[in-house]
This record gives sequence, structure tokens and C-alpha cells, in this order.
Amino acid sequence: MRHMLRYLGQRLYTTWAVFWFIVPFVLIYPFQWFFSRRPTGGGVVHALNRFWSTSSIIMWGMPVEVVRESKGPTPQPCVYVANHGSYVDIMMLFKYIPGFLNMMGKVSLARVPVWGPLFGNVYITVDRNSAVSRGRAAVAARRGLAAGKSIAIFAEGRISPTPGKDLLPLLDGAFQLAIEAGVPVVPVGMPLNHMFMPDVEKSLRVRFHRLKIVFHQPIPTTGLTLADVPALKERVAALLAGDFLPEGAIKPGPSTWRAPTAEQEQPQPVNS
Repeated sequence: MRHMLRYLGQRLYTTWAVFWFIVPFVLIYPFQWFFSRRPTGGGVVHALNRFWSTSSIIMWGMPVEVVRESKGPTPQPCVYVANHGSYVDIMMLFKYIPGFLNMMGKVSLARVPVWGPLFGNVYITVDRNSAVSRGRAAVAARRGLAAGKSIAIFAEGRISPTPGKDLLPLLDGAFQLAIEAGVPVVPVGMPLNHMFMPDVEKSLRVRFHRLKIVFHQPIPTTGLTLADVPALKERVAALLAGDFLPEGAIKPGPSTWRAPTAEQEQPQPVNS
């Protein structure tokens, strides 16, 4: 009976989380659609995205620990470099980074029904398999930084298959961009998002779990050259991997109403 109640609780919480993901978006969608088609509407769309993210995260009810290592304001503009472990990562960045935040995401985001075109119209999309697309994205990002707009990039390039345990090799683009623009890099660690919303193919699993986001000290790039990219990547990777927590290295078990066997009760590593 205990396992049945736990299973029903998980299903009810998933329904609750999906409801509060959809409702704020439906309310703001007409305004997003309108302003996303205006040349100067990006700031309004981003403010609406922050409202959407904030509303959803509050109504989901899980505690969120926010750590800001810097005592003063973050230098603007800058390049935020975050790890990527869940689709909720974008919402966390929208909520906890103040001001307009440019985003660089994979081109497939622009193909998501309804929301995708809004993302593609306001933010930067890139097909990492296309040199032309990468070049266009870099130009757009440099223009944004020159206009004072900070940008967030998931330098792993995709959601890690073992989030919270292993960091994928960081790609060069974010670091080259920061050095060429002469702006600081701000590492952002999110070690537990995958425990709340794991990336599961053809399935949606949402579990109530505390979250954490860490904004590390800005790393200046003044005086650096592209030859310093490997060392800068290594420094940022060490900070992001250092944010991982033991509880985040355990893969949530499957939702089932049946009592688990002794083998199933053993913690599963993330890459199992």
C-alpha cells in the first residue's frame, strides 16, 4: 500500500507540475506572439518568459537554494556558462538572472510546437553540425554583447547523459566569444535539476526535489587570447563539476505501483 500511495503521489505531482507549466504560458502567449514579431519586442518577451518561469517554479513548490559567490552585482555584459542536465535549466536561468538575458540554444528548440517560434524570434539558435549556422550564431552573440546584452550558453552543447555525475567536455564557442568581446565568464552550476525533471526519452517524469543554482565569481577575460581557451575551459569545468552533489549522482527509480524488489531498492548510478 505504501508503494501504491507513493506512485499515486508522484502521478498527482506530475499532473500539478504540468498544469502550472501550461497555465502561465497560455495566459501570456498572445502577448508573446505579438511582441516577438516586433523588432524591439525582445525585452518584453523575455520579461514574459521570466514571469512564466517564476510562476511555474513557485507553484511547483520545491525549495530552491540560490548561491551567489560575488557580493557585488555581476559585471554586464557577460557570458554565463551553465551545465545542462534538464529542460528546466532554461526556466531556472530565466528566473534567477536579472535583466534581459540572451540565450543560445540548439536549433531544434525553434521547432518545438507553439513556443519554439517565439524562442527562435527572440533568442539565438544554432545548429552545431553546420559551420554556417555556428558562424551566424557567433555574429549575433557578439552583436548582443556589444549592445550590452549578456548571454547564457550551455557549453556542453546538449543535456548530459549522466547529469550530476559527469560533465560533458565543454565546447570552445562560449569562451572564444567572451575573450573576443573582452567580457567576463560567469560559471553557473545547477547540480540537481535532473532530479526534478530528468531527460527521459518518450516520457515525462517529474519528482518533488530540492534544487540549487550556484553563480560563481566572474572570471575576467581582459588580456586573454584564444590560446588561453583550453585553460579557461578547464577552470570553468572544474567549478561546474565541483557543484555536483552526492544525491544528484543517483538516478531516480522508475515510477511503479508495485513494491520494488531488493535489487530495485539499491540506488542506481545515473549512467545505469
